[in-house]
Amino acid sequence: MATRAELVQAAVGRYVAGNRQEKHLILNEFVALTGFHRKHAMRLLRVDGSKAKNGSRPERRLYNEAVRTALIVMWEASDRICGKRLQPLLVPMIEAMERHGHVQLEDAVRTRLVSMSAATIDRALREAKAGAGQARRRRPANGIRSTVPVRTFLDWGDPAPGFCEADLVWHSGPTAKGSFVQTLVVTDIATGWTECAPLLMRDQSLVIMMLAQIRKLLPFALLGFDTDNDSVFINATVRDYCATQNISFSRCRPYRKNDQAWVEQKNGSIVRRIVGYRRLEGLVAATALAELYATVRLFVNFFQPSFKLAEKHRDGARVHKRYHKPATPYQRLLTDPRTADDVRETVKSVYATLDPVRLLRDMRAGQQRLVEIADAPGGPAEAGDVPALDMFLTGLRTAWQNGEVRPTARSKPKTKRGRRRPDPLLAVTPKLESLVQGGTVANGKRASCAAPGRAGQCISEPVASHAAASDETMARQASPRNDLWVQSASPE
Repeated sequence: MATRAELVQAAVGRYVAGNRQEKHLILNEFVALTGFHRKHAMRLLRVDGSKAKNGSRPERRLYNEAVRTALIVMWEASDRICGKRLQPLLVPMIEAMERHGHVQLEDAVRTRLVSMSAATIDRALREAKAGAGQARRRRPANGIRSTVPVRTFLDWGDPAPGFCEADLVWHSGPTAKGSFVQTLVVTDIATGWTECAPLLMRDQSLVIMMLAQIRKLLPFALLGFDTDNDSVFINATVRDYCATQNISFSRCRPYRKNDQAWVEQKNGSIVRRIVGYRRLEGLVAATALAELYATVRLFVNFFQPSFKLAEKHRDGARVHKRYHKPATPYQRLLTDPRTADDVRETVKSVYATLDPVRLLRDMRAGQQRLVEIADAPGGPAEAGDVPALDMFLTGLRTAWQNGEVRPTARSKPKTKRGRRRPDPLLAVTPKLESLVQGGTVANGKRASCAAPGRAGQCISEPVASHAAASDETMARQASPRNDLWVQSASPE
């Protein structure tokens, strides 16, 4: 409005230069002339409204493009975890990547990066994130099940490291028919340390073999083994093995998956997130899955923070939950006072040799090989080419622009549907080509007459007769008076 701008320009100088009493009089006059609210008039007269700044103010930004680029690299190197989990991981992740020579951050960028809050991290990664897409239950024998005690979610309390929950994850794809690979998942209650091992088939003796291998990989002794009521766990073989090895064996209540909330959460956040939902079967797929888990265990347990429930209480219909600060299983194991000193030294020595970027690259290569095996049964037995570490690190800066980077999370490409009915001219195509090339026929009508098996009849003759019959039928149905007109027009 020209009038409004003129009034503001005329009054703003006197208002800014006047004292308190003069400002009061000028404001009363300005409100009476314009009809504006008094507070709105005060804002207009303090500063010229035509020069007011709108939009973003880059001069007030604390985190520039260099900080944002470094944050994207850390986010990609940590496998795209949320801001609340990424914030406590920034310091150890930067130290590990600098120790291996992957990044060299300036002091100002490093200071800004580690001072970012979880909410600021999520806001800074908003654009990057936007660019990035029942089987029958077999009941175990009552005699065996009655000898295994039941443990609920609330019965755990605060156990020492070594008491674990276990579960099986099926890799059956869209159908559960036949034999397929399954994953045995073992999760520690106190620290969240998770180990995964593939089972070639569903067999209780294989469960014992894989459990023995997992016990060798765990940094602490296995003290408790809690499972669901699956018959592959609730049997004499597993029960006797636990009794022989002095392992406390327990089970959850039937049809109560919340009793095994710790391992059920890892089934989704680790196995399904990394392996996906494709069907895996055969020795080749099981071997590739075992190689993938060898990398996943180090990446997840040392560089993937997770939440842990501290307490919860019910207020009417609402349940209030409070969580501990996100931490990796490695960090929880170090801070737990019940952890032995030799265990601390062992995991510290392992952590000092780990490169998170190299682990992520190897994990992506393992996922790609698993996808190739699943999408092409009897797929390649040889591992594919693994990109150079420098090239992979460079790609982390722009990987978010390509959408989903996990090969196992991409949909299987659909094959083009071919012709369903057989081609009627396929058998005589060579004969027709020879006739056309030899000059025997000059057009399609004569070629159809010359085709073998036609007995001198052209294709156009039955087609023409059929078209004439169709025209006659349509003419009769066009009007109910057609038949009467035909009768009246015909001679007697």
